[in-house]
Amino acid sequence: MQSVSKTISHRVIKDAIRIRRVEEKFLELFSAGKLNGTVHTCVGQEFSAVAFAGQLKKKDFIFSNHRCHGHYIAFTGDIRGLLAELLGKASGVSGGIGSSQHLCNKNFYSNGIQGGIVPVAAGYALGNKLRGEDAIGIVFIGDGTLGEGALYETMNIISKWEIPLLIVCENNLYAQSTPQHINLAGDIGSRASAFGIKTFEGDTWDPELLINNAQGAIDYVRSSVKPGFFLVNSYRLNAHSKGDDDRDKEEVEIYRNKDFLNVFSKESSDYYNRYLEVINKEIDDLVDEILLEDELPLENYYKPEAVVSNNSWVGLEPVNKRQVELLNKFFRDKIVSDDRAVFLGEDILSPYGGAFKVTKELSVLRPERVFSTPISEAAITGISNGLALNGFKPLGEIMFGDFMTLAFDQIVNHASKFHHMFNKKINCPVVIRTPMGGRRGYGPTHSQTLDKFLVGIDNVKTVALNTFFDPTIIYESIFNEEHPVLVIENKTDYGKRILSHKYSHFVYERNEDAYPVVRVKPAVSTPTITIVAYGGQADEMLSMLEAIFLETNLKPELIVPSLISQLPVDIIAESTMNTGRLLVIEEGSGYAGIGSELLASVAERAEGAIKMKRISAYPVPIPAVKSLEHAVLPGKNRIIKEIKEIFC
Repeated sequence: MQSVSKTISHRVIKDAIRIRRVEEKFLELFSAGKLNGTVHTCVGQEFSAVAFAGQLKKKDFIFSNHRCHGHYIAFTGDIRGLLAELLGKASGVSGGIGSSQHLCNKNFYSNGIQGGIVPVAAGYALGNKLRGEDAIGIVFIGDGTLGEGALYETMNIISKWEIPLLIVCENNLYAQSTPQHINLAGDIGSRASAFGIKTFEGDTWDPELLINNAQGAIDYVRSSVKPGFFLVNSYRLNAHSKGDDDRDKEEVEIYRNKDFLNVFSKESSDYYNRYLEVINKEIDDLVDEILLEDELPLENYYKPEAVVSNNSWVGLEPVNKRQVELLNKFFRDKIVSDDRAVFLGEDILSPYGGAFKVTKELSVLRPERVFSTPISEAAITGISNGLALNGFKPLGEIMFGDFMTLAFDQIVNHASKFHHMFNKKINCPVVIRTPMGGRRGYGPTHSQTLDKFLVGIDNVKTVALNTFFDPTIIYESIFNEEHPVLVIENKTDYGKRILSHKYSHFVYERNEDAYPVVRVKPAVSTPTITIVAYGGQADEMLSMLEAIFLETNLKPELIVPSLISQLPVDIIAESTMNTGRLLVIEEGSGYAGIGSELLASVAERAEGAIKMKRISAYPVPIPAVKSLEHAVLPGKNRIIKEIKEIFC
């Protein structure tokens, strides 16, 4: 070890000592009650951070995980911002919001969700490649992350698409408290090799060799424009978090005695202690200064968004084109005219053009911007997130809405959180499109309407298309969004023409919101019941309006929102207070659904007695047999029967 310490750069040793002292200071501050939450230190693993993060160029980027402090310091040099962040101060790198695990600065990003950062990093790297930039990225994972499926989805894709991303796996032999041998089968390096990814290896006990090998891996990824995988064998000398270290004390002591910095501190004690005194003073002075600072006030973090609908209404006229034709034309125009547009999804290349032909011919127009993916919903969404962070407008397609469950982590823990988690430094304007709904005979796992699981996600807009007006109006608004948007396209609507059945004794209009609200009301008489429906169910309700009047003597006003994550409660409440009756129809199951939210919101505003009712699909899987499918979904006979029972 002594011969190595004489050949390795003192700058490198100083960088590692600095990281260790910052980490140890965090533990001291936590014990003193100065830190809130948790902290994951990298004591023992510092040279991994220095070897990789310390050798990148400014234009390169890093995605890291919960154990990210060393990577952050080595890449940015920003000790002050990190200290302030964990001390919960507004001057922190993320304003005190993200704390130990969620940092964003100078092309550095970290998130505490294991595995989920890997496809995001791949998307960011893909963005650099699409621009022709000579920049690469590194994503740090731990050996515990090898249990996550998103990692393998991404390794397959980065290999096939030749994305310049280096995956650095820091193998410290434990996943939190669980020894590796309990949960991990096979060889770590072979996992990457199986995908045709070149692998490298090193360890933190020989930092000179590690640094040289790391530079070789970085150079390989940059020059070949291909991915790489680097296994760093290491050992963390502290507990997973701030306490509760159940590892064998003798084992820990073996690695403590083997640790390079510990050996160096004994062999070169004068040098080590001189620098330790310097860095300790720097850290202590910064902490004293930061402790006097203010925390971020709520009004700087959260401001309620007033949802006020536009009261200017315009008439609607039929369009003699099918919804799918209009969507396809819009996307063909966008992929040519907007360099931000990138399309990802299964089977979307021509001549097939997607399961419902929405992406037909896009790959002919700009093949470099249309990516046919494996069956990898988490990776599709994660790569789309990374592209969005890198300035693109990705449109990820999930072939059936039922499969959105496989993309949920990327939507909830990544796309929705990036903006606020990083103190509004960045936006993630990702778009995820998916068809939902029944009435096609596709059965229990290809027919669900899962919108109620999507509408409550913070900072994400959920939009449901309908056939009352040209859907490109909605997509133009989506292309102007700075935050994530989920788009539900009903399967039965694709083949329908816009406003194909229009009755002369009703007025058809929409307001001029970015996501228009449709209103269909009697032409000459006053409505006596307000009906709300959206998506594919809205067209079903339109076809029933005459029957509802003839069989119940109630005069319906149909309101169709497009933006279902921020319902136009003002419009619906006003109509309801005029009619005294409110009926909400939804194609998904009703409990804790959109109907519940809408009725509660209207009830908060309403004055006087109002009759209210929800009608939805029965709470069972959608069957494939036609007669039973129609019985489970809200249909004409059941709707009219329940209107009579409740409102007449």
